[in-house]
Amino acid sequence: MTSQTLEAEAGSSGRAAKRAAGSSFYAAMRIMPPGQREAMFEIYSFCRAVDDIADDQGPAAGRLRQLEQWRTDLAALYWGQAPQDLAGLAAAVRGFKLDREDFLAIVDGMEMDVLNDIQAPDFATLDLYCDRVASAVGRLSVRVFGLKDADGKLLAHHLGRALQLTNILRDLDEDAEMNRLYLAREFLDEAGIHASEPAVVLAHPALGKVCGRIVQRARGHFRQADAIMEQYPRRVVRTPRVMSEAYKSILDVLVERAWAPPRNPVRLRKSSLGLILVRNFLF
Repeated sequence: MTSQTLEAEAGSSGRAAKRAAGSSFYAAMRIMPPGQREAMFEIYSFCRAVDDIADDQGPAAGRLRQLEQWRTDLAALYWGQAPQDLAGLAAAVRGFKLDREDFLAIVDGMEMDVLNDIQAPDFATLDLYCDRVASAVGRLSVRVFGLKDADGKLLAHHLGRALQLTNILRDLDEDAEMNRLYLAREFLDEAGIHASEPAVVLAHPALGKVCGRIVQRARGHFRQADAIMEQYPRRVVRTPRVMSEAYKSILDVLVERAWAPPRNPVRLRKSSLGLILVRNFLF
């Protein structure tokens, strides 16, 4: 490997670490072994970059071009011709045999947000969205963690959906400000809410019933994910355990706070995350 390549990887990794610092899981990633840590920083830096495109309020045509450029850059990366600023991501791909299709799935998920303001999708569409923006990230991550392929994919399926459903409940008002509503159409109809407009739905007195159904589904996925992680030594699944415990805590606080307005924002306290890290990394 040439000195120029090493310098490019080092520069790219530094930028990735800074971008990943905004992740909810930065603390858990930071104390992983060096090779795994750098790979996770690269994965989350990529996710942050494409997520920023999806959430930008600029013209859709420009954002679609940016996402298409990511597809082009990923193709070049897998052909061995990665742009210089993706040298660190290319190293992670080589080191952990990361699947190009998972990166493309994440881009496709972001494109779903750009093409249309998602409002009350049917459950099949919501599940596809969760798979692309969350479980695909999990499929990349479990390769870094070192899980067996079948177990890793199953863990990514369940933990990814559990985390994303929790995000949906946590970010109801933030998403509504962007004219988005990720509550499933079937659950809304079941509760007697036939509107799709975010403001109307979030003010409806039956909102709690819909959110309760999402809570049930999220907790089911958490249970399935935890059962898979129980089969592995703690050192192998420390980071996904931290993710699971942190988000279960957020979900519990959301349920306790309830769903009627005004809904105070819910974030995991640093002290709570610290206790979770201590439990999983020191004991």
